Amino acid sequence: MFKYFLGNSPKWFKMTMIGFLIFNIFSFFILGKTVTAWLFIGEFIFTLAMALKCYPLQSGGLLAIEALALGLTTPKNAYHEVDQNLEVVLLLVFMVAGIYFMKPLLMYIFSKVFTKIKSKVVLSVLFVLLSAVLSAFLDALTVTAVLISVAVGFYGVYHKIHSSSSDHDEDGILDRKELSGETLEQFRSFLRSLIMHGVVGTALGGVCTLVGEPQNLLIGERLGWDFIEFFMQMAPITLPVLVLGVITTIVLEITCWFGFGAKLPKAAAEIIERYTEKEDQQRTEKQKYGLIVQGVSALLLIAGLALHIAPVGFIGLALIIVQTAFMGIIDEHQLGHAFEEALPFTGLLVVFFIIVAMIHDQHLFSPIIHWALEQDPSSQPGLFYLANGILSAISDNVFVATVYIGEVEAAFKSGQISREHFETLAIAINTGTNLPSVATPNGQAAFLFLLTSSLAPLINLSYTKMVKMALPYTIVLGGVGYIMVKLMLG
Repeated sequence: MFKYFLGNSPKWFKMTMIGFLIFNIFSFFILGKTVTAWLFIGEFIFTLAMALKCYPLQSGGLLAIEALALGLTTPKNAYHEVDQNLEVVLLLVFMVAGIYFMKPLLMYIFSKVFTKIKSKVVLSVLFVLLSAVLSAFLDALTVTAVLISVAVGFYGVYHKIHSSSSDHDEDGILDRKELSGETLEQFRSFLRSLIMHGVVGTALGGVCTLVGEPQNLLIGERLGWDFIEFFMQMAPITLPVLVLGVITTIVLEITCWFGFGAKLPKAAAEIIERYTEKEDQQRTEKQKYGLIVQGVSALLLIAGLALHIAPVGFIGLALIIVQTAFMGIIDEHQLGHAFEEALPFTGLLVVFFIIVAMIHDQHLFSPIIHWALEQDPSSQPGLFYLANGILSAISDNVFVATVYIGEVEAAFKSGQISREHFETLAIAINTGTNLPSVATPNGQAAFLFLLTSSLAPLINLSYTKMVKMALPYTIVLGGVGYIMVKLMLG
């Protein structure tokens, strides 16, 4: 049983997980529910950190089942959390699959971008700004799905050349020899840094608008703010953060600190450029027609998301239907591949909601909220920002924002705080849950999605490496956000 338990994961990890599962039972009866619930959070974060050794659905799922069995939460309350976040679940299932059918178009565009823009600094800034703008009008998970698709496709091109007997640059040396060893590691580092810039960009843009992140919409609805008013309320804090975020990108690329700065190897750039030119020449009429369908679908997708004509998941489903219908993809097994990327993460997200339900049921964050509301009103925005940021980094920013805005709204309705102070705290909660939460993959669903995607092992992106690469952004985004909150709201 021990041999097959959690498959090929390290023996010490298997023993640790068994130790957690046994210790939690003793902790429940000896240390009590609250302490045990905090232990579950720490253990769940540990399973996320080990994502490349063992996918967290199994290890984290066992913890979630135990939390239910011990009565730290109930299936009904866990279902309520899923129900509250159904739009995110539908988004993952359908939007990621819709993007799958758009891969040829994305690869066509980004292979040109990668090979034509020679400056890594310019390319990195482009990724940050593009991700930020798209996230502001679409949502961070959709944009992250696009980034992952692009990177996986680009890595696939590299791997295809690397595993063949070709010589695309015609220098008399087989491409696979030129693309091995240090060149391969540099290529991985190049992709890793670009993707990290991109997902940080989703946080920079996502905080700015009503639709950028799920909690933004929730906060906006509680305050009665429309799209423009939400943007204007957040702008004094979010726009300086965006500028400093872009400057951080430039500094990291120039200095090569924290694992950034790797350039696309010259040999790889030349070989890939020749390969894409050859692919362009050999493209069939059917493939050209497919690119046109995907291009039209992309325009419809942007229009649908920008106008918010339906929940994001429904738009993703429509995207699948339109693309497959007009490209002639009608076999069930051809459709199945599109859903392979998102469904494991969807399962993991449901497990995550069980842990969130446990946090809610055990009132783990309530003491912090009540303490903050008892402090001097002028210091409350800064305190709420810090509390939201720290808690979002260890749990989930959507959950933290939901709990905090609910408590603050209750204080407003009871006459404890004024409408103006309610708005001030809402801005602090929104920026606090969006900016410092880039510290860990737990804080933002987009980061967690990247960590557990098929791309992460290809580019050697582990939990610890992601935390290390996000650290400078965490300091700048979190720090500048706090300073602006103190200056503008204090």
